[in-house]
Amino acid sequence: MLAFVLISTEIGSEREVLEELKKIDEVKEAYVVFGVYDIVAKVVANNVDDLKGIVSNKIRRIGHVKTTLTMIVAEGFVK
Repeated sequence: MLAFVLISTEIGSEREVLEELKKIDEVKEAYVVFGVYDIVAKVVANNVDDLKGIVSNKIRRIGHVKTTLTMIVAEGFVK
């Protein structure tokens, strides 16, 4: 299962949060972005329960993370 997690951080802490995301095995990619959210993370999980645990127990517990929005991929392609 693939999901994208949009993360809002405290001002100025984007790079620190990005470094912490690198330590989470299920986070395959993460990018600092401009816009409503500060970081977009690509997360791979076995199922919805595992995804819930990754977001709740790993990503949301990183210091300076304010909010997250999880989007589970329904369909797509890779070039």
